[in-house]
Amino acid sequence: METMRGRAIVRGRGEGFALVSDRPIGFLGGVDPDTGVIVEVGHPLEGESVAGRVLVFPQGKGSTVGSYTIYRLARAERAPTAIVNAESEAIVAVGALMADIPMVDRIDIRRLHTGMWVEVEDEQVRFA
Repeated sequence: METMRGRAIVRGRGEGFALVSDRPIGFLGGVDPDTGVIVEVGHPLEGESVAGRVLVFPQGKGSTVGSYTIYRLARAERAPTAIVNAESEAIVAVGALMADIPMVDRIDIRRLHTGMWVEVEDEQVRFA
């Protein structure tokens, strides 16, 4: 497995198959909090579920209520197992913290692809 080191935003361990977007994700109105399905019309991951996956995207976007959407995903057991960003921002970071989802940023997300196995542990991202 290859390893990249970034900055741990929420320490912890999560693993799973990657779901990767080269576009930002807005959680409020962009992800259904009950199902985990990305519902933003025209988003490259529209129709995909974040549940049980390592969610990889450049950064978040949108309303601060997106933090609560991430928390609701966790409560509904539909959250990602980890979040990997190129550069974190407050909305996703607060949501990951509230939901206790491991999160790391400052990662070259271009090296990650949907379907590859990814392990996140604190500031490390391992992938094969």
